[in-house]
Amino acid sequence: MSLIIDHIDKSFGALKALDQIDFEVRDGELFGLIGPDGAGKSTLFRIMASLLIPEAGRCTMHGYDVVKDYREVRKIIGYMPGRFSLYMDLTVEENLAFYARVFGTTVTENYDLIRDVYEQIAPFKKRLAGKLSGGMKQKLALSCALIHRPQILLLDEPTTGVDAVSRREFWEMLKGIQKQGICTVVSTPYMDEAEMCDRVAMIQKGKLLDISDPSRPAPEEAPLLYSLKSNKGVYAYLDQIRNMEACKHAWLFGDQLHVTLRTEEGAVEMRALIESWGDPSITWKAIRPSIEDRFMGLMEHGSESQLTNGEQI
Repeated sequence: MSLIIDHIDKSFGALKALDQIDFEVRDGELFGLIGPDGAGKSTLFRIMASLLIPEAGRCTMHGYDVVKDYREVRKIIGYMPGRFSLYMDLTVEENLAFYARVFGTTVTENYDLIRDVYEQIAPFKKRLAGKLSGGMKQKLALSCALIHRPQILLLDEPTTGVDAVSRREFWEMLKGIQKQGICTVVSTPYMDEAEMCDRVAMIQKGKLLDISDPSRPAPEEAPLLYSLKSNKGVYAYLDQIRNMEACKHAWLFGDQLHVTLRTEEGAVEMRALIESWGDPSITWKAIRPSIEDRFMGLMEHGSESQLTNGEQI
């Protein structure tokens, strides 16, 4: 295994940022972490990068403990934090050359690894990093994280704040990096990006909810999830659907509702309710659960469990 997270705990005062986080990342895997702001993703990345010390548990990178062996860990990882952290008053090429020297290498030695990324910003190599657009800063930061040919690449929300085209280009680059055998761990708030990972860990309020392969929906959920659309809009129907005994979950997804039923027999009740509205434009069909459907279901299940236990949420 490239990375082992073994029951990690971390608190900041009374706030429990990470609570018994436990998972492993395989060699050469593109592994994602998804969760809302405040879920604990950045705290976990700082621990993996040996910048924070966990209160309990261990984190190892290729057998190196991030606390005891932090010097060795920093040699084999590339880390791209959520906030752009390169030198604003250095040019593109000066930043890259600096990071290469820090790791005892040269741009020429590992240029084959960063070529596809760096060639997109090479026309601006004389420009100060602080003058780059968001997408160009992102590509420069990735080039600097890769210049020493790390074994593990850690990317904390690398596409936040950049345009859709740059996001798509960035993920195409990550797929190319994966072909080089580099294990990549990336956090993202975007569900469409999470679906491009080999596996995804879902985190909420410092707790690990689930780890799954986005391409493999849970078979028991597949026949119970439905999409409802209407030319008149669907928001007016949301409360009525949620009040159905057969309804387990119902959420707005863009211009449609995603409805999860408790049993297959609930489809009969749902059909009767739809017909009572007299809206001929409604379409109602079974759909395959996305990673977002599963994450929303897990979040709601966690909230229900907390209420059952009498905890305030």
